[in-house]
Amino acid sequence: MSLIDTFGRKINYLRLSITDRCNLRCSYCMPSDGVAKQTHSDILRFEELYRIAKVATELGIEKIRITGGEPLVRKGVIDFLTRLSELPKLKELVLTTNGILLSEMAENLHAAGVKRLNVSLDTFDGEIFTRITRRGKLSEVLNGIQAARDIGLAVKINTVVMRGVNDGEILDFIAKTMEPSVSVRFIEYMPVIKEAGWQSLVMTGQEILEQICQTHQIETVDSGRRCGPAKMYRVKGAGGTFGLITPLSGHFCAQCNRIRISADGHASSCLFSDDRINLRPALSHEADSFLMDELRQMIGTKPAQHHLSTTHAPHVPFSMSNIGG
Repeated sequence: MSLIDTFGRKINYLRLSITDRCNLRCSYCMPSDGVAKQTHSDILRFEELYRIAKVATELGIEKIRITGGEPLVRKGVIDFLTRLSELPKLKELVLTTNGILLSEMAENLHAAGVKRLNVSLDTFDGEIFTRITRRGKLSEVLNGIQAARDIGLAVKINTVVMRGVNDGEILDFIAKTMEPSVSVRFIEYMPVIKEAGWQSLVMTGQEILEQICQTHQIETVDSGRRCGPAKMYRVKGAGGTFGLITPLSGHFCAQCNRIRISADGHASSCLFSDDRINLRPALSHEADSFLMDELRQMIGTKPAQHHLSTTHAPHVPFSMSNIGG
């Protein structure tokens, strides 16, 4: 079975948030004064999240990414991941983390059936790390990445490039891709919280690529059919790869293959859509057909594209920790 939206896009990728809690306070994710925490009763139980995942795979979802908040702060996450990995129609279970708890959990994640991790890391400078995250230690993330690689987990590094903040480290991240199996994704800054003057932070994918090409020769790489929106490259002779994700300067909406479900049970077909479907009423029914109908309806309303640009953001501001990244 396949999920096809009204624009002919095959939807096979679900980003499933399991918590709004996070042990960091990254500046591009939430305001400096934080966000209101949801109560325990607001968040779906693991059994409900598992049911959503099961129904989604029966409809045609092949890849599930577990997100947050920070998913590793939720108690019971390893048992939940183990159950998900056993879904017969799921082809790929991956997880996004900030890496703070990764050293102590990498082995269990691997045993639970997680195939790959995306680790958010925007800098190799401890002072800049503290400025961006407002807490935490850079060493914890770096140690976590190493622990994950040592245990055999594939690791991709997600780097949000911000002009005047960490754009001077682009070549430092490229240097990491010289190592075998290291992959870096450079992501354009997205104005999710719409802080004043956000436009000045945006460094486009083209600018990033031009900076890399001043020093290195590069070649394109095939990204694969269940991969995200990154345009993939490799420095000639490098063992790893790098990618550019350009939600503002180069819309990839025509190839979008994903849907999102937040930890409180709201489904969205686009990160920047203000229209979300509450799945809780469907979950109250024993029959899965109600949940299937809601997911099909949500996919049927998936927009052709979002309307962000490098200067304009018409959406209602939100925290990434509340909706799932």
